[in-house]
Amino acid sequence: MDSWRIAALGDGCVGKTALAVQFTLNCFTYDPTIEDAYRKQLVVDSKLCFVEVIDTAGQEEYATLRDQWVREAQGFILVYSITSRSTFDRLEVFRQSMLRVKSSKPIFMLVGNKCDKAHEREVSKEEGQALARSFGCHFAETSAKTATNVDYLFTSLVRALRSQSSDPPPTWSAQVAEEVKLKKSKCFIF
Repeated sequence: MDSWRIAALGDGCVGKTALAVQFTLNCFTYDPTIEDAYRKQLVVDSKLCFVEVIDTAGQEEYATLRDQWVREAQGFILVYSITSRSTFDRLEVFRQSMLRVKSSKPIFMLVGNKCDKAHEREVSKEEGQALARSFGCHFAETSAKTATNVDYLFTSLVRALRSQSSDPPPTWSAQVAEEVKLKKSKCFIF
């Protein structure tokens, strides 16, 4: 089973926590956070994996902590609210944080959350798609409230992480097989 740590980055009140909760617990909630982690096992392309979502604080006073979260993560979601132009305009700050801290090109998706509130839209879908093209990443509009595209978001990111991983994490059975070869043992007792 492979394991991935994904950090959710974006301004406060864009729905990072709600996306993480909807993905892991299949429910909608709002709970402002400084940092929290949500974990889920799932099957992507017939292969079991473990995903940990690090829910980060978006406020600028937590910028120092953000670098630590970025350092520990393997993949990212950059989240903005389609109902708030200012959250869209600040995405470059979070992207630059990833680029500054990661030694290799970060794997991430751009996410326009709250698509269930289309009547309050301030950022068009086309603008989100254009920004994703300029960032060189995939794009999705989601709704944590209605669960629209939430599973798609995380399974797509797992696929991207797997395809870019030059040395994928070994599966448990591969580790055991390697130990058997090394010890030339006929049986294992666990």
